[in-house]
Amino acid sequence: MELRPGQVAVVTGAASGIGLAMARRFAADGLKVVLADVERSALDRAAADLRADGAEVHARVVDVSERDSVTELADAAYDTYGAVHVLCNNAGVGSGAEGRMWEHEPNDWKWAFAVNVWGVFHGVQAFLPRMLAGGEPGHVVNTSSGDGGIAPLPTASVYAVTKAAVVTMTESLYAHLRAEHARVGASVLFPGPHMLRTGLWESHRNRPERYAKERPRRSPYRSLDQWEAAMKEAGQEVRFTPVEEVADFVAEGIGAGRFWLLPESEHSDGQIRARSQSMLDRADPSYLERFILD
Repeated sequence: MELRPGQVAVVTGAASGIGLAMARRFAADGLKVVLADVERSALDRAAADLRADGAEVHARVVDVSERDSVTELADAAYDTYGAVHVLCNNAGVGSGAEGRMWEHEPNDWKWAFAVNVWGVFHGVQAFLPRMLAGGEPGHVVNTSSGDGGIAPLPTASVYAVTKAAVVTMTESLYAHLRAEHARVGASVLFPGPHMLRTGLWESHRNRPERYAKERPRRSPYRSLDQWEAAMKEAGQEVRFTPVEEVADFVAEGIGAGRFWLLPESEHSDGQIRARSQSMLDRADPSYLERFILD
């Protein structure tokens, strides 16, 4: 799909991080952008900054875990602009789960699935029928993570499980779109190849009361900055991928019609090979040994 001025892009989780970077890139390409986020103050700042740069913006507070909220977002996007060409289901949270899997609180699972999995499905169901009915070229990008979509991260198992689900959901979506000979494509995004400065570490600031934790968190790190400082103090190098690079990668991938939006990386390629070989060999998952030894 060719990105052209005048088209409309909808981005969830758009007030910061990857979502805001994608919105900026789409606006730079001349697209009208619909920003959706659960945090009003950050959303207002993001929309104001984009408008100051000349972008045409519609912003709406949305809780992607709620079906009606996403349906209302779709209604607003079509009422405002009459069409949607790009949909980025990008909103996500870290669950805050700690300890072994059997020690995790049910609400950690419920919240992470409500946003990271149901949020993607709500976006697909609210927008895709209208995108197909419009008959114009379009594209859906669902944000996953290397922590779940490439190889599982046992130390963040709840988050990893939800992101693995996003991969399978997007593969199914791709197959269904192809079966319909649709003009709408689909991609799954693995941001990286290194860590990113996003609000994921501070997801707890927007955690709804209905998914409240039952006991205080034990982690000493309440922000990415705190974690980074601790790693540096321990002599460990921390590398970051600028979110702008991810946004450029997404725009280029949409233009090329790529399904796997997966940056080249020796590390991730090695994980993919190790996991695949373990399955082919029907062998124990040796690629998890470093976590087992911990």
